[in-house]
Amino acid sequence: MPRRKETITLSIPPGSKQQLDAIARRFNIFWGKTPSPSGLIAAIARQELEVGKPFTLSLLQVQSLISAVKALRNIGGFKEARLLIELLFERGNLEFSSRQSLFKEISQSTEIWQKIIEEQIQKKQPFFLLYKINDDIEETFTICWADIRFFEKEFYLVAWCEETTESEEVLALVHNRCFYLNRIINILSIDKTWRDNPDFILVQLQFYRDLVEKYAGKVDDIENWCSNGIRYVTRKVFNTSWLIQEAIAYGENCVIISPDSVRDRIKMKIQLIAKQYHIAQS
Repeated sequence: MPRRKETITLSIPPGSKQQLDAIARRFNIFWGKTPSPSGLIAAIARQELEVGKPFTLSLLQVQSLISAVKALRNIGGFKEARLLIELLFERGNLEFSSRQSLFKEISQSTEIWQKIIEEQIQKKQPFFLLYKINDDIEETFTICWADIRFFEKEFYLVAWCEETTESEEVLALVHNRCFYLNRIINILSIDKTWRDNPDFILVQLQFYRDLVEKYAGKVDDIENWCSNGIRYVTRKVFNTSWLIQEAIAYGENCVIISPDSVRDRIKMKIQLIAKQYHIAQS
């Protein structure tokens, strides 16, 4: 039995019929080959259409959302970042260069590399890593141990590589490297032996004053205890640069006690900071 239709009578100003036809045509609503204002009104009643002046984002809103996309990607919110990118494409009225940049964000998603790396780790499968050092240089690394670590609001691939490079890192850790996920070009499984761990050294730290109680233990801490108002921590460290950044951020409330190779590195860093501020060194 055909469904009964309701009828209404509209009083509209001159020219409105043509405007309704144009809107129906824009939304591809036809009766046969003729635009259908009746179908348009029914679609509006079902809240299937947005009519009137299209909603667009202002320049400030676009810039804020692009910043939010980068922040979300840095903390692993890939799904949310993609939704914001889709909103920017739809409503941002973007310039060509901005559209290309956001399209690249989708095409080279760090989420993809993170999933691939996690699969390699789960299978204990070594791999070649093709990596973009900068705009002009690409290098290949032989990865025999890997992990995804979160540090300073960003995920990194941390790895043990057969290749070493000249760096300020202590000799025992020169095989350990950290890579930005968004600079990965390709990953290829290889026939090598997977390592159980990266190289690491044991570093002893002492914490004073507020940090005696407020220090939040790290996953690599193997000893953490207090005595006479001092907190003593022994940590497995695979990258001294991150450790030194952390210790400097703690200021006078943290001291690296040993080994001397790491203690000397942070002393040199502090001396350079003092030089920048024209502080005389004794």
